Amino acid sequence: MAAAVAVQETQHLLDASPSAGYGALRSVPNAVESVDAAQRDETNGESFDDIPRAKRKLGLTSAVFLVFNRVIGTGIYATPSVILRTSGSVGVALVMWLVGALIAAAGTAVYVELGTGLPRNGGEKNYLEFIYRRPRFLVSCSFVVYTLIIGSAAANSIVFGEYVLNALSIEPTRFSSRLVAILVLTFCLLIHGTLLTFGVRLQNALGAFKLLILSAISLLGILSLLDYLPVRSEYDPPTNFSSWAALWEGSGTTGANGIVTALYSVIWSFIGYANANYALSEVRDPVRTIKRAAPIAMTAVSVVYMAINVAYFAVVSKGDILGSRRIVAALFFRNLFGPTTERALSVFIALSTLGNLLAGQFTQGRVIQELGREGILPYSSFFASNKPFGAPLAGLFTQYIVSCLFVLGPPPGDAYLFMISTSSYSLALINTLVSFGLLLLHTPAYKPFGWSPPFRAPRIITVLFFLSNVFLVVVPLIPPPPGRRVYDALPYYLHPLVALSVSLLGGAYWYIWSVWLPRRGKYMLERVWVLQEDGVPRWVFRRRGLVGGGGG
Repeated sequence: MAAAVAVQETQHLLDASPSAGYGALRSVPNAVESVDAAQRDETNGESFDDIPRAKRKLGLTSAVFLVFNRVIGTGIYATPSVILRTSGSVGVALVMWLVGALIAAAGTAVYVELGTGLPRNGGEKNYLEFIYRRPRFLVSCSFVVYTLIIGSAAANSIVFGEYVLNALSIEPTRFSSRLVAILVLTFCLLIHGTLLTFGVRLQNALGAFKLLILSAISLLGILSLLDYLPVRSEYDPPTNFSSWAALWEGSGTTGANGIVTALYSVIWSFIGYANANYALSEVRDPVRTIKRAAPIAMTAVSVVYMAINVAYFAVVSKGDILGSRRIVAALFFRNLFGPTTERALSVFIALSTLGNLLAGQFTQGRVIQELGREGILPYSSFFASNKPFGAPLAGLFTQYIVSCLFVLGPPPGDAYLFMISTSSYSLALINTLVSFGLLLLHTPAYKPFGWSPPFRAPRIITVLFFLSNVFLVVVPLIPPPPGRRVYDALPYYLHPLVALSVSLLGGAYWYIWSVWLPRRGKYMLERVWVLQEDGVPRWVFRRRGLVGGGGG
């Protein structure tokens, strides 16, 4: 039955008339069934993807920390100063963080609905395929390129290298920080590619440690606010919460552009709520688990973010935050315990970043494996395999190579910023398409798709999430105000232009593979369901020659 459900899920994607012409794609014609069929056989979504029960290693705790670790990396230690600068006042900055939490809650609800409706590895790949079915496999081929761009861990691995070197009292250089970055990427590859259980336990432990440290920082800030732990006398005493007027002092001074910039930065600080969706084929009781794990994780993130900001503003004066070139977390520890605590902070940030890297690479390797299971990649059997260690080593290695190239290739400055911005913009494009597609699924025109997930996000929530992503897509297209530049030498619109153009590469591959070559070779691509030696099924495309053709 499990295999039947998997076949049914893709029928509308593949149904083709037996008399279709060159380039047609055929598969078993069955009606679409949503996951409520799996619910009825009491598997909580496990029968939706024909994965052996023994391979489902992730429970509720692991799913929670997949999201928690992915959202919280290094941003919370530095981003609050950026938000304050662009907001103008402490009060507006806190409001921005609250708005960001609400938008993240909307995104979480959207992805819980999608995850319960299509509970299998792959995340957005599955949702885009399900919604945008014509031309067949075009969206899948385009998503391949975006996967490699979005999944790059280059930026965080370099940040990890810099903080490790700071913790060791070694001056970071371009060579040394990138060397450590390559080493940590290699560590993530080996851990998740060869020691699956240990890797999951390690990232869970790092997530728990991160939660403990951030909770401790929040508590220290509250104690300082209540005068139980005063700021050291040699530093400016903060007055951010001394009165209502002080809280809102500076509001409106940055103009509309400043508010837009602040909101833009805050929204990106919450990205990662969909991380568990990429690994649902390895989650026990995936429907029930994702309905609990994602909200738990994002509630924890939102509470931590708000508490940390209050703690920073309770300990560090507004002038100090805006005037110092140091990250706000360093100022926090300096004001309470003196400048010698900077090395300890570097250790905390490095471990926080390591948890983020492990959670990101764990899931991105599975997205590539899922693309291999679809059969659309060259050497799909290689990418779909779990050999030899019961983990998607091929997918992890592919993402490892891409990340290493990004670490070693672009020099600091415009090239590096362009790489990061292109990755972020690509994710915004995908989220826009996903949220718009979910709105379509609830319209009468899409009723034949049979979309009936166990959880439904309220329509207004989906609209809010869609609009927030339209915001992220549109803002980079607006010229920056006079006196400000996105890049030193590159045009401000280059990363949106490149991100939008990336889909053309996937489109070219799709046309050559599924249209041009079959027409030239006079064959039809027929997709069949096969079972690998490791017990994981996948799709295989076979050429079927047409009458008068020479296909094999």
